[in-house]
Amino acid sequence: MTALGTLLAQILVVLLAARLLGALFRRIHQPQVVGEMVAGILLGPSLLGWAAPEVSRVLFPPDGLGPLNALSQVGLLLFMFLLGMRMDLRHLGSRASAAMFISLASMVVPFALGVLLALYLHPRLAPPGVPLTGFALFMGAAMSVTAFPVLARIVADLGLLHTRLGTLALACAALDDVLAWCILAAVVALVRAGAGPLPPWAMLAGAAVFVAAMVLVVRPLLARVAVRLSGDGPRQRDALGLVLLVVLASAWTTEALGLHALFGAFLAGVVMPRDRIVARAVAGRLEDATVVLLLPLFFAFTGLRTHVALVQGPGLAGIAALVIVVAVAGKFGASALAARLAGMSWRESAAIGVLMNTRGLMELVILNVGLEIGVISPPLFAIMVVMAIVSTVMTTPLLEWIYPVRFIHAESPLAGSPPAVTGDEAVSS
Repeated sequence: MTALGTLLAQILVVLLAARLLGALFRRIHQPQVVGEMVAGILLGPSLLGWAAPEVSRVLFPPDGLGPLNALSQVGLLLFMFLLGMRMDLRHLGSRASAAMFISLASMVVPFALGVLLALYLHPRLAPPGVPLTGFALFMGAAMSVTAFPVLARIVADLGLLHTRLGTLALACAALDDVLAWCILAAVVALVRAGAGPLPPWAMLAGAAVFVAAMVLVVRPLLARVAVRLSGDGPRQRDALGLVLLVVLASAWTTEALGLHALFGAFLAGVVMPRDRIVARAVAGRLEDATVVLLLPLFFAFTGLRTHVALVQGPGLAGIAALVIVVAVAGKFGASALAARLAGMSWRESAAIGVLMNTRGLMELVILNVGLEIGVISPPLFAIMVVMAIVSTVMTTPLLEWIYPVRFIHAESPLAGSPPAVTGDEAVSS
């Protein structure tokens, strides 16, 4: 089979599995993206490679995954751009102090627990030569993240979008993701220091100059471009082309600096003008192709790197259970207690804890970065992927049990107060 034929067959199988599993998970009241994540893992050595190794070798040959990986990385860049574009914290209003307090607690405690867990895992599962500092910081970041896009979809599906609980959870998740990406950027810089294209001081100085240029120069220019997006079709396409050039140039710059291209794509989204016309013209055109076509390819490539059987090795099942317990207890416990201290009822606080424990897609993104830069090993990667899926799958049933529909209906909508981030504009399906 030619390289093009192999790629087309891979895309066909991945999309078919993603749509089938996504529809199945919707029927059991789970976000579709969770089914797509599971579909990606099932196409890897965890199921297809075990049940039909010959089929797996023909469909996903080790030397024929380059094009699939490239497409999945492009999809991931677009996803991070869209995610950065959705991050708008200007509408927190009176909930700003509570959101910041809960978000800080839900980051600090899981991060500290992740660092402590790293002390135990480093001699057992860290790749050779990885320093404890970089490994511990990465584990802290991985334990701290909340899947903002999946959370937004859950909040919207359950009718929590315009309630105090829903808007507060979205605001906390948005703040968490920004902090987690800052920490991850520091981890990448630390791990790649001395091995990247630039010395550490040049990497940090270049990153600072680049961020300043994006905020002070690129953002005003994009604001002028936004005026053209209200024009006719050809003008919108020209403006969209310029936006894509900015995204790719930003991603290339951070990659060239020795950071990761994802940071540049995310920053390009952050500096985009916050305007409904822009959202419709840019996000509306990119989102469907990214979510329906490209993100499932990322899930599939993640699945090809995940071998769940590795978790069954000597002592690894116990480590996997420990990782899941620490992850859930840290995120749920810290978020719930902070919400209670912020004046929410125990029921609302527990619901906040459940929502903040959603990791999903963002966890997979961070884990793939960690595996790519060599800070985590394949067995630990598999363990963390299992943790991400378990913590996400438990969200909807736990939330429906803790915060039933009658409480949602009893809470008056926050009239006249727009949510921190609109759930129906969530990037992930």
